[in-house]
Amino acid sequence: MRLPGRYDGVARPIVTYGSNPVLHHPCAPVTAFDKELRHLVLDMFASMAAADGVGLAANQIGVDARVFVIDCPDADGEDVVGVVVNPVLTVLEPADGEPAVEVTDEGCLSVPGPYAELERAFRARVDGVDVHGDPVSIEATGMAARCLQHEVDHLDGTVYVDLLPAEQRELLLAEAAGPEGELPA
Repeated sequence: MRLPGRYDGVARPIVTYGSNPVLHHPCAPVTAFDKELRHLVLDMFASMAAADGVGLAANQIGVDARVFVIDCPDADGEDVVGVVVNPVLTVLEPADGEPAVEVTDEGCLSVPGPYAELERAFRARVDGVDVHGDPVSIEATGMAARCLQHEVDHLDGTVYVDLLPAEQRELLLAEAAGPEGELPA
């Protein structure tokens, strides 16, 4: 479900793996809850939508700030839509009948193209604040829980391929780079 106004920002280019150091170090906490932050979030939603993504961290558009957006289905197919500033991730115990972890394909807008199987917790929650500094919490299962974990990893300076064995990571990065040998800018 796309909410009116949420995608009214300007799509910015996605930063690719290795092209900008902002992807590879922890992002700075957000301290100003102002018009600039609200515009950033609108641009993030627009950038995510333009790239056909389900989540986006600020550093993926070159901004060193602990904020991410999500528009991703959970295990029941319900859309999880939101923004979290200064998120803290908690991996949750599974409910009755749920698996603790799920191994499935994961991809990333900053590593365009390839996917790799990666184990993630099936249920997760992030706690933080919204663009006004008010508390917000998102709890999710399945793909949306994977997305929460993936985006917080970004804000901590980790891209999903960094979690893979070195040989597999190099193969995926080479695939993303294509025949020219460089990831798209």
